[in-house]
Amino acid sequence: MSGDSCASAGGQLLNHAKARRTRSVDVGQQHVHAEARSVLRAVAALGCVLVAACTDATPETGSGSVVDSATPADVRTAQWGLGRAPSAAEIAAVDIDVGPGGDALPAGRGSVAEGAPLYAAQCAGCHGAKGEGLAKFPPLIGRDPKGEDFGFGKDPALVRTIGNYWPYAYTLFDYIRKSMPHGGAGRLSDSETYAVTAWLLAQNQVIADTTTLDAASLRAVKMPAEKRFVPDNRKGGPEVR
Repeated sequence: MSGDSCASAGGQLLNHAKARRTRSVDVGQQHVHAEARSVLRAVAALGCVLVAACTDATPETGSGSVVDSATPADVRTAQWGLGRAPSAAEIAAVDIDVGPGGDALPAGRGSVAEGAPLYAAQCAGCHGAKGEGLAKFPPLIGRDPKGEDFGFGKDPALVRTIGNYWPYAYTLFDYIRKSMPHGGAGRLSDSETYAVTAWLLAQNQVIADTTTLDAASLRAVKMPAEKRFVPDNRKGGPEVR
């Protein structure tokens, strides 16, 4: 809405309010006050809408150019005085998601033997020396035969572990890399993460004790519960993306 249109609309509203107030004088003093208050409240509310519509709320830079989503981050930062544009290195440090099928697994390698002392130093304090779980921290190791039938929905007492419930080995690596150890996420190097992953998989009888994992070999690991997880292809309700 242009400035002239806003001024015209505002004037029309004000004239209408004055006219209604004048006509109400003949009805009686009490009605005058009530009618006037009602009309003025309406004018005030609509006036706020007109002001918002007529005002260009988009911030501008010092040079007078409009700042929008296409403006470089450093210009917006200078305008608002908040934060700064991240460097490429800072973005790369957090852009570490592993995609479906193990896509984007990093370089590096680690063996079961190398993972044993790393687990003892970085993980055992929460999950126990044998991965049995401590206090509120869940167990990681165990292949209870009762769990091999995947009856977790029927028996809540069955213990879920990496060995009987985790669907993909590369997502185990991804989770450890981004979230562990507790209170020190990101402390492990990529090779150390491969080693800890290898040790956990070996303790769950998924891979041999002599295994060394890297991106290619980790993608090739098949978890015991993989076939228990299927795409949700149910139909009939609203589609969720």
